[in-house]
Amino acid sequence: MLYLSGQLGTDSTGRLVAGGIGPETRQALTNIAAVLDRHGSSLDQVVKCTAMLADIKEWAMNEVYLSFFQSHRPARSAFGTSGLALGARLELECMAVVDGESEAGVQ
Repeated sequence: MLYLSGQLGTDSTGRLVAGGIGPETRQALTNIAAVLDRHGSSLDQVVKCTAMLADIKEWAMNEVYLSFFQSHRPARSAFGTSGLALGARLELECMAVVDGESEAGVQ
C-alpha cells in the first residue's frame, strides 16, 4: 500500500494555483498522480481518498475529482475544516495499491 499525505493544489513553486476550488482540486490530483507514478502506482489503483474542504459547501470540487477517476470510484470521505495550510480551499490524501516490487513511500 502507498499512503499519500495531504496534497494541496500547489504548483512547482509551492504556491497555490489561482482560481479557487476547481483549479486547486485539479492541481492536487495532478500532484497525486505524479507521486503515485513515481512509486509504481496510478490513479486507477487508488482505493480511498479523504477530502478536506475549507468550506464543505464547495462541493464543486466533485466534478473535477470525478474527471480523474473515470474507470473506477475509490471510496471517499469528505469533511469541512476550520483552515488549511497556505489558505488552501482543499487538501486531498489518498491510499493506493502498489504492484510488483515497487518501493512504497509516504509523501
